[in-house]
Amino acid sequence: MDTNKKLNSVTLQDEIRANLNKPEKMEKLYRENKVAFKLEFSHVYPELKGNPLAGFWQERLNYDADTISWGSRNDLLFVALASLIAGLLAKIPAIFSISEDYFFPRNIGFIVFPFLIAYFVRKNILPVGKIAFLSTLIAICLIYINLLPDNTNSDTLILACIHLPFLLWALFSIAFSGNELNKSSKRLEFLRFNGDQFVMSALLVAAGGLMTGITLGLFELIGINIQNFYGDYVIVFGLSAVPVIATHLTHTNPQLVSKVSPVIARLFSPVVLVMLVIYLGAIIIAGKDPYNDREFLLIFNALLIGVMALIFFSVAESAHKKENSSTTWILLLLSVVTMEVNGIA
Repeated sequence: MDTNKKLNSVTLQDEIRANLNKPEKMEKLYRENKVAFKLEFSHVYPELKGNPLAGFWQERLNYDADTISWGSRNDLLFVALASLIAGLLAKIPAIFSISEDYFFPRNIGFIVFPFLIAYFVRKNILPVGKIAFLSTLIAICLIYINLLPDNTNSDTLILACIHLPFLLWALFSIAFSGNELNKSSKRLEFLRFNGDQFVMSALLVAAGGLMTGITLGLFELIGINIQNFYGDYVIVFGLSAVPVIATHLTHTNPQLVSKVSPVIARLFSPVVLVMLVIYLGAIIIAGKDPYNDREFLLIFNALLIGVMALIFFSVAESAHKKENSSTTWILLLLSVVTMEVNGIA
């Protein structure tokens, strides 16, 4: 128990403090994980102000912070190739005349997560053993889900299709964490990364939607109907590429959206709190038990996950700052009300 506590106490922030005057060690820490180093150094820097070496690292890490890094040529080649393969996988129903209702519920996760896993396998230079472990599990999942009988009324099939993406997401977390899966800070970084990745994906989808509307409108003006072609190819390949592109942009440019997720969380926390309080009152006034509906329970669980995300990103942003009492009370009340609603369910 004591050993585990000592291991957990040796964080990247502690290493930065201890090795600030050791250039070789600091450079090694930076090169091992540039994104994590920059994030943790920003938290430590306020207490190191005045130290010339700390000032040097502050300037180095934030030089041209407003510019966008597109990564190396190999990174861009990987993103392009992964996007192309993902799009081809999404077109399998059309290519092989397979029912979309059969294919997508079972395989939607395989259009996304294997490429995200491969991205961080490259970035973290995982050992062969861990790569084989991840590859084997993905292959087992792929074979298992596609061998299940085609019975749309089967609860087993429905539950397997629902939970498979979460299993693939867990494998993604292993690839993301590299050799630091046992560190709680790395697991929290993964959750934070997912929030930033989601925001980036939403921005890309919104931009793509705007471009789609403009493109279709322009071609319609000259009497050419490209809706079928555009929907069957451009949109399919574009949506398939969004997760990979969003992952790459978020990883290489953490400054782009690192503040967006906490801001959204802070804005919506009081709104969700008011909504849940009103909902509790509505349950009492209506005198009904809405929790016998399976679909409602699924929606409700999604709400709980959303509330967890709001709390997490609000706390993650304020963990190294002096937080005002009003925000703390909002998060506390939001937690209590959410547990109350969950208790009723």
